[in-house]
Amino acid sequence: MKDDKFSHKKYLHYSYSWVLLIILLFLPIVSCCQKIIVDDDNELINLLSYEIIDIFPHDPAAFTQGLVWEDGFLYEGTGLYGSSSLRKVELKTGKVLQCHNLNDDYFGEGITIFNGRIYQLTWQEKTGFIYDKETFKLLDTFTYLSEGWGITHDGDNLIISDGSSTLRFLDPIKMEEVKQLRVHYKGNTISNLNELEYIKGKIYANIWQTTLIAIVDPDTGEVVSWINLGEILISVEEDSCQKIDVLNGIAYNEGKDSLFVTGKLWPKIFEIKIHN
Repeated sequence: MKDDKFSHKKYLHYSYSWVLLIILLFLPIVSCCQKIIVDDDNELINLLSYEIIDIFPHDPAAFTQGLVWEDGFLYEGTGLYGSSSLRKVELKTGKVLQCHNLNDDYFGEGITIFNGRIYQLTWQEKTGFIYDKETFKLLDTFTYLSEGWGITHDGDNLIISDGSSTLRFLDPIKMEEVKQLRVHYKGNTISNLNELEYIKGKIYANIWQTTLIAIVDPDTGEVVSWINLGEILISVEEDSCQKIDVLNGIAYNEGKDSLFVTGKLWPKIFEIKIHN
Protein backbone atom coordinates (compact mmCIF):
# COMPACT_ATOMS: atom_id res chain seq x y z
CA MET A 1 0.00 0.00 0.00
CA LYS A 2 0.83 3.63 0.01
CA ASP A 3 4.23 4.99 0.96
CA ASP A 4 2.92 7.77 3.22
CA LYS A 5 5.31 8.55 6.04
CA PHE A 6 4.17 7.82 9.55
CA SER A 7 4.92 9.08 13.01
CA HIS A 8 3.72 8.01 16.44
CA LYS A 9 2.28 11.48 17.04
CA LYS A 10 0.04 11.22 14.00
CA TYR A 11 -1.25 7.69 14.10
CA LEU A 12 -4.35 8.45 16.20
CA HIS A 13 -5.72 10.38 13.25
CA TYR A 14 -5.79 7.25 11.11
CA SER A 15 -7.92 4.89 13.20
CA TYR A 16 -11.04 3.94 11.29
CA SER A 17 -13.45 2.64 13.91
CA TRP A 18 -14.38 3.53 17.45
CA VAL A 19 -12.78 0.41 18.89
CA LEU A 20 -9.44 1.15 17.27
CA LEU A 21 -9.59 4.69 18.58
CA ILE A 22 -10.27 3.48 22.12
CA ILE A 23 -7.36 1.07 22.04
CA LEU A 24 -4.99 3.63 20.57
CA LEU A 25 -5.96 6.32 23.05
CA PHE A 26 -5.27 4.27 26.12
CA LEU A 27 -2.58 1.76 25.25
CA PRO A 28 0.54 3.27 23.63
CA ILE A 29 2.01 4.22 26.98
CA VAL A 30 0.98 1.25 29.11
CA SER A 31 2.91 -1.93 29.72
CA CYS A 32 2.71 -4.71 27.15
CA CYS A 33 1.61 -6.90 30.02
CA GLN A 34 -1.78 -5.14 29.94
CA LYS A 35 -4.23 -7.77 28.74
CA ILE A 36 -7.77 -6.40 28.65
CA ILE A 37 -9.48 -3.03 28.60
CA VAL A 38 -13.09 -1.91 28.74
CA ASP A 39 -14.88 -0.35 25.78
CA ASP A 40 -17.78 2.14 25.75
CA ASP A 41 -20.27 -0.67 26.36
CA ASN A 42 -18.36 -1.71 29.48
CA GLU A 43 -17.38 -4.96 27.80
CA LEU A 44 -13.93 -6.53 27.82
CA ILE A 45 -11.67 -6.24 24.80
CA ASN A 46 -9.28 -9.16 24.54
CA LEU A 47 -5.90 -7.48 24.16
CA LEU A 48 -3.15 -10.08 24.14
CA SER A 49 0.05 -9.36 26.02
CA TYR A 50 3.47 -10.17 24.59
CA GLU A 51 7.15 -10.13 25.42
CA ILE A 52 10.10 -9.36 23.18
CA ILE A 53 12.36 -12.41 23.16
CA ASP A 54 14.93 -11.27 20.57
CA ILE A 55 15.84 -8.43 18.21
CA PHE A 56 17.56 -8.83 14.84
CA PRO A 57 18.98 -6.40 12.25
CA HIS A 58 16.84 -5.45 9.27
CA ASP A 59 17.68 -3.59 6.08
CA PRO A 60 16.55 0.01 6.80
CA ALA A 61 16.05 0.57 3.06
CA ALA A 62 13.53 -2.28 2.81
CA PHE A 63 9.95 -1.03 2.43
CA THR A 64 8.53 -4.20 3.94
CA GLN A 65 5.23 -5.40 2.46
CA GLY A 66 5.26 -9.10 3.23
CA LEU A 67 7.16 -11.41 5.58
CA VAL A 68 7.33 -15.21 5.86
CA TRP A 69 9.47 -17.53 8.00
CA GLU A 70 10.27 -20.91 6.48
CA ASP A 71 13.11 -23.44 6.74
CA GLY A 72 15.18 -21.18 8.98
CA PHE A 73 15.07 -18.11 6.73
CA LEU A 74 12.98 -14.99 6.34
CA TYR A 75 11.39 -14.33 2.97
CA GLU A 76 10.48 -10.70 2.42
CA GLY A 77 8.54 -8.77 -0.19
CA THR A 78 9.41 -5.08 -0.51
CA GLY A 79 7.64 -2.20 -2.22
CA LEU A 80 8.00 1.22 -3.86
CA TYR A 81 8.26 1.78 -7.58
CA GLY A 82 11.83 1.14 -8.67
CA SER A 83 12.75 -0.63 -5.42
CA SER A 84 10.35 -3.57 -5.17
CA SER A 85 11.85 -6.99 -4.62
CA LEU A 86 11.53 -10.53 -3.35
CA ARG A 87 14.25 -11.53 -0.88
CA LYS A 88 15.59 -14.42 1.13
CA VAL A 89 17.18 -13.07 4.30
CA GLU A 90 19.48 -14.48 6.98
CA LEU A 91 17.78 -13.69 10.26
CA LYS A 92 20.74 -13.20 12.59
CA THR A 93 22.66 -10.85 10.30
CA GLY A 94 19.94 -9.33 8.13
CA LYS A 95 22.03 -10.26 5.10
CA VAL A 96 20.11 -10.63 1.85
CA LEU A 97 21.05 -14.07 0.52
CA GLN A 98 18.89 -14.07 -2.60
CA CYS A 99 17.02 -11.31 -4.39
CA HIS A 100 14.71 -10.86 -7.34
CA ASN A 101 13.98 -7.27 -8.35
CA LEU A 102 10.61 -6.44 -9.83
CA ASN A 103 10.24 -4.35 -12.95
CA ASP A 104 10.14 -0.64 -12.10
CA ASP A 105 6.50 -0.51 -13.24
CA TYR A 106 5.42 -2.70 -10.31
CA PHE A 107 4.93 -1.75 -6.67
CA GLY A 108 5.55 -4.97 -4.74
CA GLU A 109 3.22 -6.02 -1.94
CA GLY A 110 2.59 -9.04 0.29
CA ILE A 111 4.02 -12.53 -0.13
CA THR A 112 3.17 -16.05 1.01
CA ILE A 113 4.73 -19.48 0.47
CA PHE A 114 2.39 -22.31 -0.51
CA ASN A 115 3.31 -25.77 -1.86
CA GLY A 116 6.87 -24.78 -2.71
CA ARG A 117 5.85 -21.61 -4.51
CA ILE A 118 6.10 -17.96 -3.51
CA TYR A 119 3.11 -15.78 -4.35
CA GLN A 120 3.70 -12.02 -4.51
CA LEU A 121 1.09 -9.31 -5.01
CA THR A 122 1.47 -5.85 -6.51
CA TRP A 123 -0.36 -2.77 -5.35
CA GLN A 124 -2.39 -1.16 -8.16
CA GLU A 125 -1.17 -3.23 -11.08
CA LYS A 126 -3.63 -6.05 -10.21
CA THR A 127 -0.95 -8.57 -11.10
CA GLY A 128 0.49 -11.32 -8.94
CA PHE A 129 3.66 -13.32 -9.50
CA ILE A 130 4.33 -16.98 -8.74
CA TYR A 131 7.95 -18.03 -8.19
CA ASP A 132 9.79 -21.23 -7.48
CA LYS A 133 10.75 -20.97 -3.81
CA GLU A 134 14.28 -22.28 -4.26
CA THR A 135 15.38 -20.46 -7.41
CA PHE A 136 13.03 -17.42 -7.46
CA LYS A 137 12.37 -18.31 -11.10
CA LEU A 138 9.11 -16.76 -12.30
CA LEU A 139 6.68 -19.60 -12.99
CA ASP A 140 3.45 -17.77 -13.73
CA THR A 141 1.39 -14.63 -13.20
CA PHE A 142 -2.21 -14.11 -12.13
CA THR A 143 -4.65 -11.22 -11.94
CA TYR A 144 -7.20 -10.01 -9.40
CA LEU A 145 -9.88 -7.33 -9.43
CA SER A 146 -8.90 -5.23 -6.42
CA GLU A 147 -5.69 -3.64 -5.20
CA GLY A 148 -3.17 -6.06 -3.72
CA TRP A 149 -1.95 -5.50 -0.14
CA GLY A 150 -1.41 -8.62 1.98
CA ILE A 151 -1.52 -12.33 1.22
CA THR A 152 -1.46 -15.57 3.20
CA HIS A 153 -3.05 -19.03 2.91
CA ASP A 154 -5.03 -21.42 5.09
CA GLY A 155 -3.71 -24.63 3.56
CA ASP A 156 -6.50 -24.72 1.01
CA ASN A 157 -6.93 -21.22 -0.40
CA LEU A 158 -4.92 -18.05 -0.80
CA ILE A 159 -6.25 -15.12 1.24
CA ILE A 160 -5.62 -11.54 0.09
CA SER A 161 -6.36 -8.09 1.46
CA ASP A 162 -6.84 -4.88 -0.50
CA GLY A 163 -6.89 -2.20 2.21
CA SER A 164 -10.63 -2.48 2.75
CA SER A 165 -12.50 -4.56 5.34
CA THR A 166 -12.82 -7.47 2.90
CA LEU A 167 -10.59 -10.53 2.65
CA ARG A 168 -10.78 -12.52 -0.58
CA PHE A 169 -10.14 -16.26 -0.77
CA LEU A 170 -8.67 -17.54 -4.05
CA ASP A 171 -8.42 -21.09 -5.34
CA PRO A 172 -4.62 -21.58 -5.78
CA ILE A 173 -5.04 -23.66 -8.92
CA LYS A 174 -7.61 -21.70 -10.90
CA MET A 175 -6.77 -18.40 -9.14
CA GLU A 176 -10.49 -17.68 -8.99
CA GLU A 177 -12.25 -16.05 -6.05
CA VAL A 178 -14.20 -18.59 -3.99
CA LYS A 179 -15.19 -16.53 -0.95
CA GLN A 180 -15.26 -13.04 0.54
CA LEU A 181 -15.02 -12.32 4.25
CA ARG A 182 -15.94 -8.99 5.84
CA VAL A 183 -13.86 -8.30 8.93
CA HIS A 184 -15.71 -6.67 11.80
CA TYR A 185 -15.72 -6.10 15.54
CA LYS A 186 -19.03 -5.92 17.39
CA GLY A 187 -20.80 -4.90 14.20
CA ASN A 188 -18.22 -2.30 13.17
CA THR A 189 -16.23 -2.96 10.00
CA ILE A 190 -12.47 -3.02 10.41
CA SER A 191 -10.82 -1.48 7.36
CA ASN A 192 -7.21 -1.00 6.22
CA LEU A 193 -6.36 -4.68 6.49
CA ASN A 194 -2.78 -4.98 5.34
CA GLU A 195 -0.11 -7.68 5.75
CA LEU A 196 -1.59 -11.08 6.64
CA GLU A 197 -0.43 -14.27 8.35
CA TYR A 198 -2.48 -17.42 8.98
CA ILE A 199 -1.60 -18.82 12.42
CA LYS A 200 -3.24 -21.77 14.16
CA GLY A 201 -6.61 -21.33 12.51
CA LYS A 202 -6.78 -17.53 12.73
CA ILE A 203 -5.86 -14.69 10.36
CA TYR A 204 -3.49 -12.09 11.80
CA ALA A 205 -3.70 -8.72 10.04
CA ASN A 206 -1.69 -5.52 10.40
CA ILE A 207 -4.09 -2.57 10.44
CA TRP A 208 -2.48 0.06 8.24
CA GLN A 209 -1.51 3.35 9.91
CA THR A 210 -1.96 1.89 13.41
CA THR A 211 0.15 -0.22 15.75
CA LEU A 212 -2.55 -2.89 15.91
CA ILE A 213 -2.70 -6.48 14.76
CA ALA A 214 -6.23 -7.88 14.50
CA ILE A 215 -6.75 -11.60 15.02
CA VAL A 216 -9.66 -12.70 12.84
CA ASP A 217 -11.90 -15.76 12.88
CA PRO A 218 -11.79 -16.96 9.23
CA ASP A 219 -15.29 -18.42 9.43
CA THR A 220 -17.16 -15.39 10.79
CA GLY A 221 -14.86 -12.43 10.11
CA GLU A 222 -15.10 -11.40 13.77
CA VAL A 223 -11.97 -9.93 15.39
CA VAL A 224 -11.48 -12.16 18.42
CA SER A 225 -8.31 -10.57 19.84
CA TRP A 226 -5.96 -7.63 19.37
CA ILE A 227 -2.23 -7.05 19.74
CA ASN A 228 -0.96 -3.50 20.21
CA LEU A 229 2.71 -2.98 19.26
CA GLY A 230 2.81 0.70 20.23
CA GLU A 231 5.74 0.25 22.59
CA ILE A 232 7.80 -1.39 19.87
CA LEU A 233 7.10 1.47 17.47
CA ILE A 234 8.17 4.02 20.08
CA SER A 235 11.43 2.17 20.77
CA VAL A 236 12.27 1.98 17.06
CA GLU A 237 11.54 5.69 16.57
CA GLU A 238 13.77 6.58 19.51
CA ASP A 239 16.67 4.42 18.31
CA SER A 240 16.47 4.99 14.55
CA CYS A 241 18.77 7.46 12.84
CA GLN A 242 16.38 7.82 9.91
CA LYS A 243 12.68 8.35 9.46
CA ILE A 244 10.75 5.11 9.61
CA ASP A 245 7.36 4.21 8.20
CA VAL A 246 4.41 2.13 9.41
CA LEU A 247 4.55 -1.16 11.21
CA ASN A 248 4.08 -3.93 8.65
CA GLY A 249 5.18 -7.54 8.53
CA ILE A 250 4.09 -10.63 10.48
CA ALA A 251 5.87 -13.98 10.19
CA TYR A 252 5.11 -17.03 12.33
CA ASN A 253 7.90 -19.21 13.71
CA GLU A 254 6.09 -22.47 14.41
CA GLY A 255 9.13 -24.06 16.05
CA LYS A 256 9.16 -21.46 18.83
CA ASP A 257 5.50 -20.45 18.62
CA SER A 258 6.65 -16.85 18.19
CA LEU A 259 6.12 -13.98 15.76
CA PHE A 260 8.59 -11.86 13.84
CA VAL A 261 7.30 -8.30 13.42
CA THR A 262 8.83 -5.29 11.72
CA GLY A 263 7.92 -2.24 9.66
CA LYS A 264 8.69 -0.35 6.49
CA LEU A 265 12.18 1.14 6.57
CA TRP A 266 12.74 -0.28 10.05
CA PRO A 267 16.32 -1.15 11.09
CA LYS A 268 15.14 -4.00 13.32
CA ILE A 269 13.00 -7.11 13.37
CA PHE A 270 11.48 -8.12 16.70
CA GLU A 271 10.71 -11.66 17.75
CA ILE A 272 7.83 -11.66 20.20
CA LYS A 273 5.99 -14.27 22.22
CA ILE A 274 2.23 -13.82 22.56
CA HIS A 275 0.57 -14.68 25.87
CA ASN A 276 -3.04 -15.79 25.64
